[in-house]
Amino acid sequence: MKVLVVGGGGREHALVWKLAQSPLVTEIFCAPGNAGIATLASCVPLVAHDIEGLVDFARRADIDLTVVGPEAPLVAGIVDAFKAKGLRIFGPSRAAAAIEGSKAWAKELMLKARIPTARYTVVDNLPAAQKYIKEHGVPVVVKADGLAAGKGVVVAEEETQALAAVEEMLAGRFGEAGRRIILEEKLEGEEVSVLAFCDGENVLPMVASQDHKRVFEGDQGPNTGGMGAYAPVPFYDAELAKEVKETILCPAVRALAEAGHPYVGVLYAGLMVTREGPKVLEFNCRFGDPEAQPLLMLLKTDLVEVILAALEGRLKEIKLEWHPGFAACVVLSAPGYPGDYPKGEIITGLDQVPEGVEVFHAGTAWKGGQVVTNGGRVLGVTARGATLEEALSHAYRAAEVIHFPGKHYRRDIGWRAYKLSPRS
Repeated sequence: MKVLVVGGGGREHALVWKLAQSPLVTEIFCAPGNAGIATLASCVPLVAHDIEGLVDFARRADIDLTVVGPEAPLVAGIVDAFKAKGLRIFGPSRAAAAIEGSKAWAKELMLKARIPTARYTVVDNLPAAQKYIKEHGVPVVVKADGLAAGKGVVVAEEETQALAAVEEMLAGRFGEAGRRIILEEKLEGEEVSVLAFCDGENVLPMVASQDHKRVFEGDQGPNTGGMGAYAPVPFYDAELAKEVKETILCPAVRALAEAGHPYVGVLYAGLMVTREGPKVLEFNCRFGDPEAQPLLMLLKTDLVEVILAALEGRLKEIKLEWHPGFAACVVLSAPGYPGDYPKGEIITGLDQVPEGVEVFHAGTAWKGGQVVTNGGRVLGVTARGATLEEALSHAYRAAEVIHFPGKHYRRDIGWRAYKLSPRS
């Protein structure tokens, strides 16, 4: 089977790494890929949003299965375009991917399906936003309606911060994505990511993971695409997993099907586990990044088998198997990220990484025979261990031997895992 993976970040490297382990796979292509992916797959010089070019390549190369990593091509309708040409592709349709493409649309869906989420309002002008903030006070969460690469969320504790955030978004900081904004109550509790394979009707949840969005230790500084993640989450027990499936995942998939948009792909539920129970912060229409890295490292089941079952509407036949213990990913970023950052810096030490640790490339390229930085998030150093402490120890030991100018990483990944259950 020839497989094409769309995207070029850490999530896509992890997908390629996992897909390559399947005996069903004979050859892997990745568009556009990166320096790390190039060791496992043939990189194709096509960007993820070049849907027409990707369709043409898949037809010419006789691709049997395409797996889409990033959200942007999904929201733009890559699945619809591939299916129109009779090509097999894993991911939700354009209509179903609106669950991430428009936070306002997703909120409306949740309201109709009675899925627990934060109270909110949607505004498209500054006076309305200012009025809401003045009346409801702070803290308040300000979100761009559309795609903003994980950076379109501001948790404002002060009124001046909230007003500045809405003014900046409505003024065009995120382009069309911020023409409408969502203002919602700040939920208190523990944040957790629950991803599930879906076949349009059935839902097959993965183990829970926890991302670290802020750039600095102690969850300080601006939001990023994610500075690290681990799985599974200690407080996410069987009772909580059952509640999430019954009150959030299944109702969402059912509501999408009833709306005429059956959801096939990976559904990502970003949750806050509050004292009242789990509530949705946001839905995403794909694997998370960096959550995919530890999840795919823990997944024992053949990923291709799961994808084929989802595409054929037979997920009920699949039972996911997981390696014992934990996995953790520590992201090494360029200096200045998530703001402006340099590119083209030489990366050394990759050949000194201890055995058993996987370094998933997120923003790298080849230049003059050397691996160089080519993005804000550069590498995702990922390891397994019998305990979370052991997995983190392996990952951090490897992170220390890798070098590039200004390398930055959080040294507290997993710190929330040692707290008590948020409902205790």
